[in-house]
Amino acid sequence: MTEGPRTDEAGPNVDPAGAPVEDAGFVEETAPPAASRSGRVLDRGAIFAGWVGLGMAVVIAMSFGLIITVQVLVLMAAPIAGMLIGYYANQRSERFRPRWRLFVNAGYAGLVTGIGLALMYVPLRLLFAYADFGFRPEPMGGQLACETGLACTYARHIALGNREALEAVGITDVASFEASFLAELFNGAIVMIALALAGALVAAALRAVRKPPQDAPDVAAPEAVAASR
Repeated sequence: MTEGPRTDEAGPNVDPAGAPVEDAGFVEETAPPAASRSGRVLDRGAIFAGWVGLGMAVVIAMSFGLIITVQVLVLMAAPIAGMLIGYYANQRSERFRPRWRLFVNAGYAGLVTGIGLALMYVPLRLLFAYADFGFRPEPMGGQLACETGLACTYARHIALGNREALEAVGITDVASFEASFLAELFNGAIVMIALALAGALVAAALRAVRKPPQDAPDVAAPEAVAASR
């Protein structure tokens, strides 16, 4: 008659009856998904999205500040960037409920993106404006006779035949041109931030009215969803 393994020789994985048991030393406890992604107010996915938004802001600012210096294009890009990053903040966090968390996540990411966009674009424009030394290719008229800085930028506008248009808005000399340029630039920065934030909040609103999937990590039970409403 064959005997089962003796308990003193079988090792920790065999009980006295000879049946294998699970070694408690290798049991790995896992935290719920929500615990690892959620902070008190802001989800970690939203913080990561803010960094992504900064990278997006650098690309947009360099594209429209170095390649094409048209501020209106940056203003048009700001809400689009805000919507994208606002959606990404909640998507990465797997956040559907409660609804206020959607707006906090998206608002943070959108605000960071807007501020990053303004802080990148404005210094670039200032650098190019105050470093302008009046160079023009010969086919375009050659070097401008002007003092380095906004005086040369103003001279460019005059050379392009924009004197009447400038005088119509009260710009008659370099000083008035500088005041108008700085006001437009810094007002534009505020608008960029507001547009990026607004775009992000729109993305949050669209997600808030969407019915969350049943397997969403933050939808534990129908009662929890009802309570969040």
